[in-house]
This record gives sequence, structure tokens and C-alpha cells, in this order.
Amino acid sequence: MPETAPRLRALIDAELVDLDDARVAAHVRDLLVEPVPVLRDWDYGEEDEQYTCWSVLEHPQSATGIAFCDAGFGPGRPWGLVNLPHDAVPPGSMGMDCSWFSRFLDAYFDSLAATELPIWRVLRSKAGADGGRVPLTPEMGWDEAWAEVKALRAGDSAGRYHCGHTVVYRGRPSAGG
Repeated sequence: MPETAPRLRALIDAELVDLDDARVAAHVRDLLVEPVPVLRDWDYGEEDEQYTCWSVLEHPQSATGIAFCDAGFGPGRPWGLVNLPHDAVPPGSMGMDCSWFSRFLDAYFDSLAATELPIWRVLRSKAGADGGRVPLTPEMGWDEAWAEVKALRAGDSAGRYHCGHTVVYRGRPSAGG
């Protein structure tokens, strides 16, 4: 049964309720669009195979967005990063599996839209079996955080430095970018 616009809005709202950062919630809400179905190519099946993907978030500056599709990579990973159609260019492909997520907010934090917010930190991977990442800096912009990561990597080739965030949702830290 195809998803409807009200159902998709409810799924997104349910995730935003568990988000502990008002900046992120406001940014997401500013980018949400009325869900509309868009046929996208499925590159892993039969020739000319397509699935209906519901566009739910659009980031015009990067010509990218987030779509929902319960076929293809769904139902396990129904939230995907997609290119927006523009200038008579059709929507195109659903893309690769690494661009599809089990949660809407995981897709958002991996999107170009999220890079607009100053929520990014330099993180260092902890050694040992428990792993994890430890924040080394306060929050900053995306470009500034990546500049710090590159500088740390240049000075410490044995260290494992990353750009990520520490925004919490669903009562636990996110994947961290």
C-alpha cells in the first residue's frame, strides 16, 4: 500500500519529537515540503524499472533532498538522499545504497542541508574494543570543523579524527556524521 502524505508527515514528526536540538528541528521544518510522489529509476533490477519515491525535504541550494520509498532499499532503509529535478532534468535514479537510511534524521544529518548549521565538531575515535568517538571541539561550522580535522590528521598520522555532530535524538546520540 503506498504511503500517503499525512502518514509521511506523521513519521517525520515522530522523529522530530525526540530531537533535543531546537536549531535542527527548526531547520528541518523550514526545508520540509508537502510530500509528493516522484518516479525514480531503480538501477539494481530490470531495465527501466522504477519506484515511487515521495519527496519530503528539499534543499534548493544543493539541488538535493530526502525522499521516502518503501521499495528498493526500503522497507529497511526507506529514507534516501536524492537529487532534485531541475531545468527540465528528470529526477533520475534512486542512487546507491549508502544514501539510504532507516531513519529520516539519519538521512538529514548525512545531507548537504545539515552542513548549513554550526553543529559540527572534531571527533576522535577511541582506541579499544568499545570504540566510540570523543568530541575534541565545541560546535562550529562544517568547513571550520573539516579544516581542524585536516590539520589534526596532518600532525598526527596515527590519530583517527572525524567531522561529526553530537546532536541527540531518540534518546541516544546519533551516528555522528
